[in-house]
Parts: sequence; structure tokens; C-alpha cells
Amino acid sequence: QVQLVESGGGLVQAGESLRLSCPASGRTPSVYIMGWFRQAPGKEREFVAAITRSGLARYADSVKGRFTISRDNAKNTVYLQMNSLNSEDTGVYYCAASRKGSLVAGRDDYEYWGQGTQVIVSA
Repeated sequence: QVQLVESGGGLVQAGESLRLSCPASGRTPSVYIMGWFRQAPGKEREFVAAITRSGLARYADSVKGRFTISRDNAKNTVYLQMNSLNSEDTGVYYCAASRKGSLVAGRDDYEYWGQGTQVIVSA
């Protein structure tokens, strides 16, 4: 099993930034991909970004150029730097981990999930 705990969410104004963190514990050597998803009220959980152990990254079109995912393998931690936030970025952000060997973006491709951290962006 792998445990994930997100932190760093909060209430910010449009245009501001936040940095989310997610350390992993447990059977971390089995994890190849770490990613972030988000769920806005009344909507499906959607892919935001993912990163491999070597640093290859993939982003949703809606966050390209504004969000940056990074990973510290020594600390088993993944980060999400979010800049130029807008109201459409509001939601619960979930950290996820996958044993898949490629940069997957489907919810079903991730075996482990954190509890989520709330991000609210006021206009």
C-alpha cells in the first residue's frame, strides 16, 4: 500500500499562486507515476498533471503554461505549483499514484489516492 497526504490548499484571489505538496509513504518503490486530479463542485474528477520518476510531465490543456508539476524522488514527494489561478481552478485537488509505466491520465489508471485538499479561488 501507498499512503498519500496532500497539503497546501487554501483560499486565494484570482491571479494569485498556490503550491500543493504530496508526500508518499509505504511501498513507494512500486510507484512510477505521480499525478494530480481535481474535482469542482458538481463535476467529475478530472486530470490536471502527472510526472514520471525521470521528470517527464503531462498536463491538461486547461492548466498548461500556468501549473508546473515536479517531483523529489529522494523525499517521495510530488508538488504542484499553480500560478495565475482563476475561479475555474476551484475544487478539491487530489494526489494520485500509479504503477503504470507511462504518463497516464485516466482516473482508473491510478491505484492510490490522497484525501484531497481544497482550493478556492475568488474572483
